[in-house]
Amino acid sequence: MTKEEVERIKNNPKYQELTSKRSGFAWKLSAIMLLVYYAFILTIAFSPETLGTKIGDGVMTIGIPIGVAIIFISFILAGVYVNRANGEFDTLTQEIKDDFHNGKV
Repeated sequence: MTKEEVERIKNNPKYQELTSKRSGFAWKLSAIMLLVYYAFILTIAFSPETLGTKIGDGVMTIGIPIGVAIIFISFILAGVYVNRANGEFDTLTQEIKDDFHNGKV
């Protein structure tokens, strides 16, 4: 691909829309994950007794299911991103490819 072709694609409004939406969405999901993770870490640091509260008569504390929930949240957020990437983002990418091959860009 030549530099001129790359510049034509970069100047396509659909490409600019794609990069804007994709990066904005990725930052939002990253911020959510960081907030969840750091809230957990700060709770451990400043209020360990909160997460050290025992559940029932056994040795399990409330921190264990919360830690597992954080792992599940990360998988869910990754799934949300993949779902949108396979839908909206792939559609925009295909439109950009079609525009390029049809000489519309």
